Amino acid sequence: MIKSLYILLLLLCLSSSAQKNDVLFEKSYSLLNSMLEHPKEYSFKNAVFSVENAYLDGNLDTIAINGQIKVLHNLSLSLIRERFLYYPERDKETVNKWASIFQVMCDTIPLNIKDKNYSYIPYGYDFKDVFGHQQWSDMFVSKLLITRKGNCHSLPYLYKILAEELGVEANLALAPNHIYIKHKSVKDGWYNTELTSGIFPIDAWLMASGYIHIDAIKNGVYMKALDNNESIALVLVDLAQGYQNKFPENDGAFILKCCEAAIRVYPNFANALILKAETHKTQIGKEQSPEVATAQFKELEKEYAHIHRIGYRNMPESMYLGWLLTLKTERNKYENKKLDTFNER
Repeated sequence: MIKSLYILLLLLCLSSSAQKNDVLFEKSYSLLNSMLEHPKEYSFKNAVFSVENAYLDGNLDTIAINGQIKVLHNLSLSLIRERFLYYPERDKETVNKWASIFQVMCDTIPLNIKDKNYSYIPYGYDFKDVFGHQQWSDMFVSKLLITRKGNCHSLPYLYKILAEELGVEANLALAPNHIYIKHKSVKDGWYNTELTSGIFPIDAWLMASGYIHIDAIKNGVYMKALDNNESIALVLVDLAQGYQNKFPENDGAFILKCCEAAIRVYPNFANALILKAETHKTQIGKEQSPEVATAQFKELEKEYAHIHRIGYRNMPESMYLGWLLTLKTERNKYENKKLDTFNER
């Protein structure tokens, strides 16, 4: 009797905890959806950390996180004031801010505090769990801020957050399994900023992966400078993937809701389309007649055909890591040599 009562209480506690977590995910979804409907409410920082907080059961230390971002913001301002950037065009103020963020994230910076010399150590790349398979939170900006090591998800997200803190635009862009930054300056036009290796690669490096079909470029699947709404679409899929990791036995409803919201503002967002199709795949045949399952399977075939038609090609994870390393092993081949934007004089 006592044992049965204990099990019942345990189940009730687990159910209560799951409901609380579910509420946090719904709250994050509402925030992201509100940003899409009301642009004045947009904040990439708030969007990202609402997703991370939901996954962490509401235990994200936002005070500490915001404090660290404030430190990075102040360091960027200090660099802007104290160094001279040789850049003659009318958008110098904006480019100077981009340069300061790049330095904060990628360069060792000498500091003198109260007559003592220090070295600021930049962020590094964490090769241990690049795709968050071992722990989904390894993809988080909060993890990057704590450990100073991140990946092609958290590093460009932090860059965009810092840019918005400084009042300038930073466009996220996609490649196979990858996120990077695109900027447009008066002097150089559009150019790429790669945080995983701290260089400015030419488009040829992206094409060298072998998995960027010309249709993917034409249809905005890859290499497109994403606007604010499209960036929120990325965060919506982060939310869905976090939910999937948190509740692997879910019915798919919440995941599909996130995917649909993302696709509305970014119709050719491959990750959202794939996650939607994969979720539909798990639903086929569950408590349905064979006729209904057959109809669903035909619809699923159409979804996958559409994903292929817009140019998406699956890149194996092992090949992605090798491609990423080419920026170091073949830096001279892929670095944008015309770009002297961040030269200091």
